[in-house]
Amino acid sequence: MMKVLTVCGLGQGTSLILKMNVEQALNDKGIQADVEHTDVSAASSMQADYIITSNELAESLVAHDAKVVIVNNYFDMDEINQAIDGHMET
Repeated sequence: MMKVLTVCGLGQGTSLILKMNVEQALNDKGIQADVEHTDVSAASSMQADYIITSNELAESLVAHDAKVVIVNNYFDMDEINQAIDGHMET
């Protein structure tokens, strides 16, 4: 199963909101994935296929093996759907 991390600075509120929205978008597309939310420092040592995070935090994760997907507005389902469509192989 595909592993997805949603990442914010502290791993609390915004990454949890992003996690729920990403899960919704993936479910709508029929994509099976294990989605976890975390902070940027923990994410760097976690295994994942994709990391979804903001542009600022993506710079901290360039060394990660996962493909980094940029979403700047964690509440914008259109942006989340476009990011998934543009970057994730289904």
